[in-house]
Amino acid sequence: MGEDVLSQAEVECLLSAIASGGEAAAGLAAAAGPAARPAAASKGIRAQITPYDFKRPERVGKEQMRALQTLHEGFSRNFSAGLSAMLRSVVEVKLAGVDQLTYSEFVLGRENPTCLNLLSAEPLAGRLILEINPSILYPIIDRLLGGGHEPSPQARRPLTQIERLLVRRITDLFLAELVQAWRNVIELTLEVVRVESNPQLVQIVPPNEVVVLVRFEIALGETHGMLNLCIPCKAMEGISDRLSASRWVACGQRKASEESVQQIGRVLRSSPLEIKVRLARTPISTKELIALQVGDIITTQKDIRNPILVTVEGVPKFRAMAGSFKGHKAFQVVEVIDDPASAACQ
Repeated sequence: MGEDVLSQAEVECLLSAIASGGEAAAGLAAAAGPAARPAAASKGIRAQITPYDFKRPERVGKEQMRALQTLHEGFSRNFSAGLSAMLRSVVEVKLAGVDQLTYSEFVLGRENPTCLNLLSAEPLAGRLILEINPSILYPIIDRLLGGGHEPSPQARRPLTQIERLLVRRITDLFLAELVQAWRNVIELTLEVVRVESNPQLVQIVPPNEVVVLVRFEIALGETHGMLNLCIPCKAMEGISDRLSASRWVACGQRKASEESVQQIGRVLRSSPLEIKVRLARTPISTKELIALQVGDIITTQKDIRNPILVTVEGVPKFRAMAGSFKGHKAFQVVEVIDDPASAACQ
């Protein structure tokens, strides 16, 4: 037991090692024996070390990255609906992730050939890249040309001139939805500058420059593929303060303008609704139901002078009196129902 106790000189040496550096203290603790190891650990020598890769510095803060993720999650839902309407088929678009990496890593991760669209994004500086993977691009083109639902063999070639015109319909839809998604942050003017198939021929920033890669997964039936949006960090330097949680909350609490209220009202007024009138309810056996013939009369306990129930989209809304108007069956509303739940049980 006595050999496990540190002498005063060893304690002073250990304390001086802690002040000068953790490695010396750790070495001394190992040499001092098992009794020194708990003491060294209690002093916090074995601190948590977080690795940092200087080749991949994080230029965009965590709050901004979360804002970009929230922004593009909403975009993916709108783009999915628009693409489904264009192809007249169910297309699922999901946000796969938002990452930071160097531009050289982005280029090395692309297939050759692929579809790279260079975008101008005024007033942001520089260029953006929209890459559509061939594994999903050619099935979409096939569907635009009237192809069937069976997956076709994947092509390994650059796009033809006709195919580029068809791809332009997809990119135009993508850019239109992206402008709407970014509207709360900045008013963008997006335009396709040129289209390339070889990633090595596209150089929007130096190879070691950090970019933000927004990855989307597209599912068309049994076919899956990726769509990637590459945004240089330099392009977002002027708007980083707008990508904050407080600003997003302020945008969510913004009061609706009179023009937007009127626009929503115009759309709702032209929306079709299903209206049903319940004349009466009465129990009937299966035998009686099967025996019914044309001209038979079903009697109920409902008094003709009592109001009937009117439902809108299945929700009780009015009470009315049955009658006729200009030779047609009709009903006249006599009461508005304030509590649909209680009316549904009657």
